[in-house]
Amino acid sequence: MSESISQFVHACEVIDVHEHHMPEIALSRDVNLLKLFQQSYAAWTNNVLPSEPKADSSMISAVAEPTSWEALAPFLENSGSNAFVRNLVGGIADLYGVDEITRENWEAVDASVRLRHKDAKWPGQVIERAAIKRIVTDPFLDPLLNPRPALGENYDAVLRINAFAFGWHPESHDHNGNSGHALLRRLGMQVKTFDDYCAAIRELVTGCARRNQIALKNALAYDRNLSFDEPNEELARQAWGQMSPSPAARKAFSDFVVDLFCQLAGEADLPVQTHLGTAIISGSHPLRIAGLIERHPRTRFLLMHLAYPWSRDLLGMAFAYRNVWLDLCWSFLLSPSHFKLALHEAIEVMPDDSRLMLGGDCLHVEETFAAIQNARQLVGEVLSEKIAGGYFRFRDAERLAVRILCKNASEFFGLS
Repeated sequence: MSESISQFVHACEVIDVHEHHMPEIALSRDVNLLKLFQQSYAAWTNNVLPSEPKADSSMISAVAEPTSWEALAPFLENSGSNAFVRNLVGGIADLYGVDEITRENWEAVDASVRLRHKDAKWPGQVIERAAIKRIVTDPFLDPLLNPRPALGENYDAVLRINAFAFGWHPESHDHNGNSGHALLRRLGMQVKTFDDYCAAIRELVTGCARRNQIALKNALAYDRNLSFDEPNEELARQAWGQMSPSPAARKAFSDFVVDLFCQLAGEADLPVQTHLGTAIISGSHPLRIAGLIERHPRTRFLLMHLAYPWSRDLLGMAFAYRNVWLDLCWSFLLSPSHFKLALHEAIEVMPDDSRLMLGGDCLHVEETFAAIQNARQLVGEVLSEKIAGGYFRFRDAERLAVRILCKNASEFFGLS
């Protein structure tokens, strides 16, 4: 019976609700084995957190640094037990027909990677092999990107709001270097006053459908703490036009703008994806956004990453608030064992079967392939254990598998 549900899960199509696929990276023709590691979560093993992949030279350089064993060894030998590394190695091994990446075969694997990426069809072939039929991407290098002309008709995007929450001055920007004023100018909107800015944000949200943006994305956990206070417009206005507003005015401005986006999202029936957990970890506990969720009962919040390491607190919120859904993305890459425990509990705690969905949260298709295959394996294992323990029957597990992998996302985002 357990083998049957595992086979069923591996045969299911997936709607992937969170990736960072961007033309500059996902469609690059100059990719080698080292680049795959540098553009993956494996690179976090060599970085000081908190961090998020940024638009630095190692990410979007037109020329890949030559692969060498000395460059690969920090990943494969020094951090070889890390789950991010194990996930990527498994995916590359599967796609390129090897058992492992070793000192003896890395050159052959590197040559295969470079050859495959010369073919413009390769990214699409990898996604097809992963049985991913739809992808929602967060192109943080360009929050206004319409993904379909470059990435394909199976892509939708989210509008990341970070830059606009820092828009008190034309030269202020978020942690990825994006300026809200510059983005609005690209759309032909000139803002001179605080009221102009609020009106432009309304127009920005209204235009999401034209850009194939089907949700908003709050990744401010990488910029500030997630305690969004009730709007204080008077204090928020004090930040306007200031290069260095006071900390209180700066926070009030950001809080006001985030609240406005959440209000508009509720009016437009756009979900709000929200990053929780590891980032600026002192400020990213899920309970910090409880007030924001309570102020906007009409807005649907998709809370991400199992809020690691506070997954039980997140599950408590998902049980208490009926405007909360959970995106399981990334959490199974960080710790498969924690993911299984949390998924067991989530199945038991969620008020209905519609609340769970998943994504890969990756930059390139090899890591996405590995992530989705990994997720399938772990979901299958959890469902098998639920059946074996008598929690529910095979048909219950089958129904839930389809919901987690595909149906919930289709209904949640209104995808045809």
